[in-house]
Parts: sequence; C-alpha cells; structure tokens
Amino acid sequence: MRDAQAYYHGTKADLETGDLIAPGHASNYGKGKPGRFVYLSATLDAAIWGAELAAGAGRGRIYIVEPTGAIEDDPNLTDKRFAGNPTKSYRSREPFRVVGKVADWQGHSPDRLAEMHALLERLEREGIEPIEE
Repeated sequence: MRDAQAYYHGTKADLETGDLIAPGHASNYGKGKPGRFVYLSATLDAAIWGAELAAGAGRGRIYIVEPTGAIEDDPNLTDKRFAGNPTKSYRSREPFRVVGKVADWQGHSPDRLAEMHALLERLEREGIEPIEE
C-alpha cells in the first residue's frame, strides 16, 4: 500500500462515506463486462474523466477513497498510453472505502469531452477493448 496519499474515484454512483467500491460491477468502458479490478487515481483530473465518462444517467461524482488492500499501476494507462504513470492511475482486486467527497470540481470543456467520446466510439467500432483485465 502507498503512503498517506489522497486517492480519487470518479463515477456516477451515489455513495456515502464508509461505502465500499468493489470489483464485479459492469465496466464503464468497452463491452461493460464485470470488472475484476476497481480503479483509482492520485490525480483529480483522472477522476474527473472517470466521473464524466461513467456509464449511466445522472451527474458524475468524485469520491476520496482509501484502498483496503494492495494497489498496482493501471496497465491500461501506464506504458501502453503514457510512459511511466503520469496520471497516477492504479487498480486493485480489493475494494476501496469511500472516506469523503469532492464537492466542487470543474469538468472538461464540451469540446474536449466530445473528443474523448469520439475516441471511445472509434475504439468500440474497431473492436478494441479500452480496458484489458
């Protein structure tokens, strides 16, 4: 486990302090298969993307979370897309505990969000799974 580091999780789920975010739920990306991992980031920007791109209706939410077990670099972003781990994105097979909420956050511009949706749609058309577990 990492030292005293703030971690974030972006989603559309309405959670409360103390709730657990666990693997096994449908992924927000690709075919929506149940995930074997849960994802978190040490950067607010990565969590904002998670909140904005999460499947489902409603507004995005960002939670401050703490891992309950070991975390590892998220290979979907680390080295595959970005050298090293500049997004400070991680994953775990163990749940995260919600310890707080980020109430005020600024989303990406509509143009930037449209670009990301277009990229995800292109990947889907090409049969490329954006998350490999």
